[in-house]
Amino acid sequence: MLRPCSSARRISHRAFSTINLPTPSGLNLQTNNLLGEVRDLSTRGQVKEALSLFYTLQPPPHCNQAYATLFHACARHHCIHEGLSLHHYMVAQKPINSPDLFVTNHLINMYAKFGYLEFANQLFDEMPRRNIVSWTALISGYAQHGETENCFRLFAGMLEHYQPNEFAFASVLSSCVKSDVGYGRQVHALALKMSLDACVYVANALITMYSKICNHGGVYDVSKDEAWNVFKSMEFRNLISWNSMIAGFQYRGLGAQAIHLFIQMYLDGNGFDRATLLSVLSSMCRSNDLDDNGVTKFCFQLHCLTIKTGFTLKIEVATALVKAYSDLGGDIADCYRLFSETSCHRDIVAWTGIITTFSEQDPEEALFLFRQLRQENLLPDRYTFSIVLKAYASLATERHALAVHSQVIKAGFEGDTVLANALIHAYARCGSIALSKQVFDGIEFYDVVSWNTMLKAYALYGQATEALQLFSRMDVKPDSATFVSLLCACSHAGLVEEGTRIFDSMLERYGIVPQLDHYACMVDILGRAGMIVEAEELVSRMPMDPDSVVWSALLGSCRKHGKTQLAKLAANRLKELAPEDSLGYVQMSNMYCSDGNFGEAGLVRKEMKGYRVKKEPGLSWIEIGNRVHEFSSGGRHHPERKVICSKLEELIVRLKEMGYVPDTSLSVHDVEEEHKEEQLYHHSEKLALVFAIINEGSSNCSRTAIKIMKNIRICVDCHNFMKLASNLLHKEIFVRDSNRFHHFHDGICSCNDYW
Repeated sequence: MLRPCSSARRISHRAFSTINLPTPSGLNLQTNNLLGEVRDLSTRGQVKEALSLFYTLQPPPHCNQAYATLFHACARHHCIHEGLSLHHYMVAQKPINSPDLFVTNHLINMYAKFGYLEFANQLFDEMPRRNIVSWTALISGYAQHGETENCFRLFAGMLEHYQPNEFAFASVLSSCVKSDVGYGRQVHALALKMSLDACVYVANALITMYSKICNHGGVYDVSKDEAWNVFKSMEFRNLISWNSMIAGFQYRGLGAQAIHLFIQMYLDGNGFDRATLLSVLSSMCRSNDLDDNGVTKFCFQLHCLTIKTGFTLKIEVATALVKAYSDLGGDIADCYRLFSETSCHRDIVAWTGIITTFSEQDPEEALFLFRQLRQENLLPDRYTFSIVLKAYASLATERHALAVHSQVIKAGFEGDTVLANALIHAYARCGSIALSKQVFDGIEFYDVVSWNTMLKAYALYGQATEALQLFSRMDVKPDSATFVSLLCACSHAGLVEEGTRIFDSMLERYGIVPQLDHYACMVDILGRAGMIVEAEELVSRMPMDPDSVVWSALLGSCRKHGKTQLAKLAANRLKELAPEDSLGYVQMSNMYCSDGNFGEAGLVRKEMKGYRVKKEPGLSWIEIGNRVHEFSSGGRHHPERKVICSKLEELIVRLKEMGYVPDTSLSVHDVEEEHKEEQLYHHSEKLALVFAIINEGSSNCSRTAIKIMKNIRICVDCHNFMKLASNLLHKEIFVRDSNRFHHFHDGICSCNDYW
């Protein structure tokens, strides 16, 4: 039986015991044989068995080699509790006035590896004699656990006593982050002076360091790439060298460079491993410098290579391939087929990967896979639950999120902050801000994401006052995303003064430099309020080039307030930055129609057709029973179209009696007025509403609230329609469009007609 470990917070030789026992002068043959068996068990990873045998030896052997072997095995095989017990046992048995250097180094290494840095540092401080291994073990521990300042402080202290070896250099370099670029270059200079930069361990660490701390931005300049310069200068490269450079390119979003280097590596006859493939596959997923057709072809080739070399049997590689195909726009059925081929090796990581893929393209299928996962008796982890909640956030009601919430509690993750944040997001997107607030209020340990997610939820519902009140209670340092949520909330509520004050406070009070998304929010705040001149001036004063989101915000404001000339400028800039996006064309066409300039509107549509730019179709979703129904404008493909249209006509007659007048101002001029009205009547959200009314007997339609999801912004006519319908039907109607929630009740909307 293993001895219990000490409960003391600080561990030292003096703290454990004050017993002084004489050390035997030698060990008998039987003890030597048993110690040999202990070492064999430790080497094979059977740590508990080795310790049980060791504790049975009588009298207790004072063999430094045996202790060192056991501490090394505990560190290697993640047995920290067994290591603590062994340390306690050793101190209780051995004299305390002469701790062995060899054993103490192994102890420092064990504690440092598991993050018990206070223990490791205390042992280090109490050592009467140290060698270079002592220093390097503690430096490595600080580096592994991100304690950069302590790592560099100890490294500097080491220079007074020893010349660092390649392992000390590699450890201290690995701890560098962007804020420590000066430290990293100093260490590089020292390695050059000592001629250790040519050592493969040091060079590999330099490649990784420069890849992490250097942000080239803009066009890639190979001459300024310090990581690449180190890689080129290496006389000898091992597999880790190639992997480090490929991973460095991938980390910086330089996918083309990562792929080209892998090709060179392969053609030169160098081997590759799982880490190589994961970096290359990740490069295809997150890079903007790749041609879609070329990279898709390369993905096929890499897939063939993984099959030939047997790496598709590695579940991490198969999962990365699925994600690569998904991100490259591949057929989702092919992704599932690839996933199915790993049926004998699928674990929770693989399942989470395929669910992630489907959650972005086909949320309903993602939920089916989640149910299938449960049928295979695999236990979801916190990452799986968070992805599933993300998928549920795209659905129309909160009942699915509630079901997952109950599973989260049963799985013991009720206090998990990450999952609480995911639940806040899911409930808010499903139309239940009350449940979002309930989850938020129940969090024990808030992080910045918790606050940001709740602020974003309030912004989504246009509840700016609640968002500002919550921000005043925020007890963690806000980040860039915090201010995006706050500014969005102010924009949706028309709070110009508050939004301007928050924007100005970002740098002055919190030291956060406004980025493109903050400027886009401010342009939207000013523009929506009719302050077009101020919005234009803000765009001209921006310290960076405006992106498509900024120009889109300005264009929308110009259209709302009839500023045609400035709108044309914004639309042209938008078309330059996002030529495949229909927004600029559609906004200008609508503006010309509103002004009665149908000739210009026709030219815009003709230009749009010439460039083969297609307008995103309006789609709406509503959940009836256990099924989500999709509607497109016109509703031509729905099996119950005739019944829906008949019921819609009846509803329109009743609404017209209440004062409903179809808004046909955005319709094209060469269509008769009655046809214009007919087109408006068949907008997707109207069809979804009528379908909900028809199915009122279903379990989740018997309530007073109807929840509709929509992929684009709701139009003025549909907005008026929903207000009157909520009054006529005595129902709450929620419409989540691409921008926010609209809550219609008793003939009014929560947005106060400001959207």
